[in-house]
Amino acid sequence: MTSRSWGDIDAQILSGVIGVLTDIDDTLTRNGIVEADARAALQRLRDADVPAIAITGRPMGWSDPFVRDGTLDAIVAENGAVALLREGGGVSIEYAQDDATRRRNAQRLRQVAAKVLREVPGTALSRDHAGRVTDIAIDHSQFAHLDAATIEPVVAMMRAHGMNATVSSIHINGWFGDHTKLSGARWIVQRLFGRDLDAELARWVYVGDSTNDQEMFAHFPLSVGVANLMRFADQLTVWPAYMTRGERGAGFAEVAKAIVAARDAS
Repeated sequence: MTSRSWGDIDAQILSGVIGVLTDIDDTLTRNGIVEADARAALQRLRDADVPAIAITGRPMGWSDPFVRDGTLDAIVAENGAVALLREGGGVSIEYAQDDATRRRNAQRLRQVAAKVLREVPGTALSRDHAGRVTDIAIDHSQFAHLDAATIEPVVAMMRAHGMNATVSSIHINGWFGDHTKLSGARWIVQRLFGRDLDAELARWVYVGDSTNDQEMFAHFPLSVGVANLMRFADQLTVWPAYMTRGERGAGFAEVAKAIVAARDAS
């Protein structure tokens, strides 16, 4: 592991932070519920005028309530495919792909999902699958439990059909298209703030917990893993720059506390 302790970060670096991008599952949540520590941390960031935006593999339907109830002002769901924004007292939904592309891909997604379920014993669609519009998800650690020997052929089958495939802390996600968590982050920062994310990477923090966060860990100088990332230690090829002491919501709270303290002191 090459990550440094989040507690050792220079406050001067954090004083320039203008926003936080975060995964949701097992970064903010436990068993699908946002932990109290994470909720308090999100409010602390909001009070300090530091936007916090979630970038997740979870589906549009599952993400909607977290924006609607004000937990988060915006979420990019389905690994960069769908943006949900709180606007005018409701939720606005935008897509990275046009209608014709989504319709064309929908049938292909159903075909691959059926093939996985038919040919890989023990697999099942995620329980949130009905809320998905641009991808498929196979449960491996939420309600079903698949070992590496079962996860690997699922990923291979998705990729053999021309799909992107990633493994989160709970699901194997597969989709058609070139969108990713990183492209989704670029999109939402431009959409909400008119800012070029890549031009100010050192001013944004990314927080995650799983192997599907590695692209983000590699891209952001201020990338942070909550402590339960260690569950995937033997599978990681890219580590975040920093690690928190706490897991899940407690780890995210460490991140928020340090950012707000540094800004207050500057």
